[in-house]
Amino acid sequence: MSANSQFTTAVHALCWIELAARDGESPLTSERIAESLASHPVLVRRGLAPLRRAGLVKVSRGPGSGWQLGRPAERITLRDIYLALDSGAPFALHPHEPKPDCPVGHGIRPALTEVYADVNYAMNRELDRHTIAGLLDHMLQAYPLP
Repeated sequence: MSANSQFTTAVHALCWIELAARDGESPLTSERIAESLASHPVLVRRGLAPLRRAGLVKVSRGPGSGWQLGRPAERITLRDIYLALDSGAPFALHPHEPKPDCPVGHGIRPALTEVYADVNYAMNRELDRHTIAGLLDHMLQAYPLP
């Protein structure tokens, strides 16, 4: 089972848009974003659409057009991105009721519901601690190009 990479791709794109803005290269075209992602511009536009609807990015059309952050990078948390993508909870319960007269089947759903609530709370708290600006600053300092 593989994880959904939509969140990682969105964070990557927003960091690249912010870096370009810091370097005076804003707005950034879908083609330039796609180059960094080793992807296709159409996939970039599709991936950024939910972030545009959430106001995290904006796009202009015509000459000199492209993507910009919808608000300062210091005010875009990773949780904002996660929620904009409507990623849902990281775990789900069985798609059907387990056997009710089994000791595990009887208690697994309520037990896991408690655990998943704790995981969701911790995940949201951690995602709220990180912003695009902070992540980009950390990345540039800790992992510079050779």
